[in-house]
Amino acid sequence: MDTKLNLEELNEKIIAMKSAAIELKKMANSFPAMERNLVRILASIKMLELNVSDLLPQNSPASSSRT
Repeated sequence: MDTKLNLEELNEKIIAMKSAAIELKKMANSFPAMERNLVRILASIKMLELNVSDLLPQNSPASSSRT
């Protein structure tokens, strides 16, 4: 199976996951366990961002969305 990896699409999906997790974290202020789990999720998403940023070209539009 020869599958091409679309880094731009992968990066967009990671950004969407991060946005969803941040939104959920804002809603979880009275639910401590959920808030702690979302902190962990955001840490994992950060690792995904770092993995993809190593592969994205520096002048890519998606590379400017890194945080």
